[in-house]
Amino acid sequence: MAFAGPPADAVVIGGGVIGLSIAWRAALRGLSVTVVDPAPGRGASHAAAGMLTPVSELQYGEESLLRLNMASADRYASFAAELSEASGLPSGYRACGTLAVALDADDRAVLKDLHAYQERLGLASTWLTSRECRRLEPMLSPAVSGGLHVEADHQIDNRRLVAALLAACERAGVKLVRARAAALRADADRATGVRLDDGTELAAGQVVLAAGCWSNAVEGLPPGTLPPVRPVKGEILRLRVPEVFAPFLSRNVRGVVKGGSMYLVPREDGELVIGATEHELGYDTEVTAGGVYELLRDAHELVPGITELPLVETHAGLRPGTPDNAPVIGAAELPGLVLATGHYRHGVLLTPVTADAVAELLAEGTVPEVVRPWGPGRFAASAAGEPPASSASSASSKEVSYA
Repeated sequence: MAFAGPPADAVVIGGGVIGLSIAWRAALRGLSVTVVDPAPGRGASHAAAGMLTPVSELQYGEESLLRLNMASADRYASFAAELSEASGLPSGYRACGTLAVALDADDRAVLKDLHAYQERLGLASTWLTSRECRRLEPMLSPAVSGGLHVEADHQIDNRRLVAALLAACERAGVKLVRARAAALRADADRATGVRLDDGTELAAGQVVLAAGCWSNAVEGLPPGTLPPVRPVKGEILRLRVPEVFAPFLSRNVRGVVKGGSMYLVPREDGELVIGATEHELGYDTEVTAGGVYELLRDAHELVPGITELPLVETHAGLRPGTPDNAPVIGAAELPGLVLATGHYRHGVLLTPVTADAVAELLAEGTVPEVVRPWGPGRFAASAAGEPPASSASSASSKEVSYA
């Protein structure tokens, strides 16, 4: 085996927003860092819509996860500003708020229940009538029966975020290896680096596994290191708003449409993102006619003018899901191995809090309180009969965000 250069302080397997942000934050703490990924930023991070909506996307039974989501959302403005300064590029952060709307009376009852749940948890959201919703967003259909306005739920352009993270990593001295990490290297019961698919070995003091739904595909992981991290396919559309129609929408719009859920995310540059379906079909990333039809049909129910906009891109990505649909963040039982994977619907949202926590763990060996409930040990506790920190919520193919 050929060894490539001196050991790094840390090797990060995975170059999505989670892996890149960890590398950047760790480098700022003075660590030498290498990121290994054959196509950085081209997986789920490329397909995402970038919604930062912990309140709007709250699901029943996720109170513990909500605390983590809120902690990360609270950091986003400063994180994005720092990233823009470090990279010289716009981060794509936009404080725009979110409007969740219901199509018919049954959908309105669903949103009313959600509003009551939010209020019980002390979350800030305002119930609006149909007329008040259309006053905020005039392009909404008169058929919209009411909605929730969450002023603190925002967005970030995920593709600009990736570009800024790549530039910030380069400026901070992070080494990027465009190859696949085939296996974890371990000596004397400690992670010591990775082996690439061409046989090259990279030595490191610590290894971070941040490979999303491919995390379990890395060879050499001791049994039980990770819970099953499964791929969950999501189809998403991108449309362009011509100047004659601008402004089409001014904020994120989430819709409950005949029992299902979808969203529309307007960018400042005129792009409109519509998503997202959900299917558990292995590693399939083909866009289907049915998926495109479903998204456009529901978008048209809420915003009839959508049919006048050019459709410029269809895409499918793979979210990394875990048994409780919550992330795995923390040290593995194998010394020298740190896990940061399984972020499912919230990878972009959880980027700041995950990056800061893992960088602290790498540099100081301490686990911040905010992420302690989300370590891999919770699955072992659950197997022993203790309740996990968060339970999965069942969802239809239209009920999950691609944020």
